[in-house]
Amino acid sequence: MRMRALIPVLALAATVALGLGGCRKPRYDTSTPQAALDAMAQMVRDGRPELLPTMLDIEARDITFPDGVTEASAINDVKLKAGDMLARLWKVSRALQARFPKEVEAELAKGGSWATRSGFGDVFTSVMSDPFGWLDANRSRLEAEDLGDGTAAFSLDGKPVLGGTLTMRETADGWRVAIPVELIRSSGYFPDTREEWAVLAYLMLAVENAIRDFDNELGDGKFKSLAAASERAGRLIAESAVAQVVIFAMMQQNDPAKAGAAAGPGGFTIKAGNAEIPIGSTGDVGRDMGNAGDIMRRQAEQ
Repeated sequence: MRMRALIPVLALAATVALGLGGCRKPRYDTSTPQAALDAMAQMVRDGRPELLPTMLDIEARDITFPDGVTEASAINDVKLKAGDMLARLWKVSRALQARFPKEVEAELAKGGSWATRSGFGDVFTSVMSDPFGWLDANRSRLEAEDLGDGTAAFSLDGKPVLGGTLTMRETADGWRVAIPVELIRSSGYFPDTREEWAVLAYLMLAVENAIRDFDNELGDGKFKSLAAASERAGRLIAESAVAQVVIFAMMQQNDPAKAGAAAGPGGFTIKAGNAEIPIGSTGDVGRDMGNAGDIMRRQAEQ
């Protein structure tokens, strides 16, 4: 499974923009590619990360599933739940910053981002300290060039993002980051059925619930350090997410058109670029998932 493909649909980073004051809806200018990038950074500065999924354009097929739900509606449901999850993550990160201000300051002084870290605890300490700060801090490194055909080239430090597969597209609501649906679908790891979209939506809900549980533990004063708190958060999130990822992967494996190389009894295979990573057949799912994450992170850095 391509985690970079799953997470953006993931995570990775759902609703029409909400108001800056009361129930009014804030208006973010997305009339040009550059303005859209500015809008995303402003959402972070405004403390409204739940709006970031609205900046993703995922083209839906004109189909209706047997239960009457359209694919467009299923995608919107995933976005909505992703937005709720991001809002919860923002709230918890603010609580951690208030609880461990000096440790968070020291963590942020290290620079870099979670993608450059190694080790479970180190990664989640970076994530929980400032999960959205990278976008605002690195806005000047991001560029979007309008190509004049309703699309824009998306680059970081002058280099195409994800080899040029991630672009921007003009929509009726303004410019959005265009998820390369057909490219991902051709890999065999993109939701096609109502059930697969439902699993992704529940993944967002499961992560949100895990973060809420962590928030409760944080409020009870169970953690003596940022590192201890972040590792606990990471464990809760991983435990909640892995089950849904496994379900999704098994659904994909059960589809003969998508089934990949066998991982052995009781397992399945995640495909990351040219690598095929067995999950579960060794008897240690956590280690297998960690190995897959390391491989995918290295590929993302290339």
